[in-house]
Amino acid sequence: MIEIKSIEKPDERRDFPKGHLEVCGLSGLSFAVATFEPGWRWSESVKQFAGTRSCQVRHHGFVVTGRMRMRMDDGTEAEAGPGEVFVCPPGHDAWVVGDEQVILYDFAGGMTDYARASGDC
Repeated sequence: MIEIKSIEKPDERRDFPKGHLEVCGLSGLSFAVATFEPGWRWSESVKQFAGTRSCQVRHHGFVVTGRMRMRMDDGTEAEAGPGEVFVCPPGHDAWVVGDEQVILYDFAGGMTDYARASGDC
């Protein structure tokens, strides 16, 4: 079965402090467009929904605009910017770098419950 959806008409929009997520769910895939404003940080904006010390979702992403910094629980850090594709495993914090809004596409199946009151992350 072929499935096609438009991100212009997402299945759901989830708002959280300094950002939001627009999600399209397809069989075996949650595709999300994440928008993070300057000052957004997972541990300050989304942690309250997760109930975990760090984000436990695996992300497969593509950065459209802005810069995102990620820090693993072991202290390892990396930064992704426009045109870059990344994989970030569970056990991390992330934040917007600088004064530019970050827009990224996340192709991981883990976005199903991201930033939901009863979700994982």
